[in-house]
Amino acid sequence: MAAEPTIAMLNLAPVARGNRAAHLYPAVANFWALTKPEVNFLILLTTFAGFYMASQPGPDGFRTLLVIHTLLGTSLVAGGAGTLNQFMERTFDARMRRTARRPLASGRLKASHVLCFGISLSLAGTVYLALAVNVLASLLALVTLLSYLFLYTPLKRKTPLCTLIGAFPGAVPPLIGWAAAHGQLDPEAFVLYAMVFLWQFPHFMAIAWMYREDYARAGYLVLPLDERRERYVVWQSVGVLLALVPLSLIPTILGESGLVYSVGALLLGLIFFSYSARFAFHRSNVAARQLLVASIAYLPTTFILMMLDKK
Repeated sequence: MAAEPTIAMLNLAPVARGNRAAHLYPAVANFWALTKPEVNFLILLTTFAGFYMASQPGPDGFRTLLVIHTLLGTSLVAGGAGTLNQFMERTFDARMRRTARRPLASGRLKASHVLCFGISLSLAGTVYLALAVNVLASLLALVTLLSYLFLYTPLKRKTPLCTLIGAFPGAVPPLIGWAAAHGQLDPEAFVLYAMVFLWQFPHFMAIAWMYREDYARAGYLVLPLDERRERYVVWQSVGVLLALVPLSLIPTILGESGLVYSVGALLLGLIFFSYSARFAFHRSNVAARQLLVASIAYLPTTFILMMLDKK
């Protein structure tokens, strides 16, 4: 009889471990979702592109360890920015069907836990970049983080110009990669910056149109509410493409990429432009969704092609 409590404890041990695992996995998934991994994919891709295009042939070859440090530090800062953004907008996210199921907005995580998690990721990323990469890359990441949180995020409820303001920090990732590889920012780096900067306008315009009722419900002014809306949509979805398509050919003109890239970039740009024009002049949810898909395909494909055809 004396052994029965021990036997009972042994029998309950697998159950206890199972219960801990059952609670652990959803928690990990919720914290992972806070970092916006689907957004971070494009951030890391453009960071890698900046690093790769800035890398010069040398006796050590491509510095694999350095690019791993760069991508890890950048992902930590980006994850922290996404987490803190959701902390700051938790009450507004709860009003939108698109975001109501996010871990914090839905109540699956406590606000204090999310705040600590976001601050920890942000600090870890900036310090890691400073120590493992260089100070310039760390400073660029820090400026991006602060301007995203304290300029772009509050302006979304004040003015449609938030898209313009947010595009400045949103285009910094290739500069981080370039600074990591080269230790400084050359004029060629700002070509990549400008490409990402312009790309954001039609990309976000598609999202803003698809979820315009959601945004309005939460009090976001991402689209003008008066007769200026039509001109605003046309310029942000078509006007910028008139600049992005020729801009994408500059790497070839500067000798950074070859003819294969220039032809591919031109074709991709024209396809992107066609979807932008269709949306701008029809303004339907179907056209907006097609533009969103085209934008998601355009940026990584263009940057990958640029790297593959690097001179």
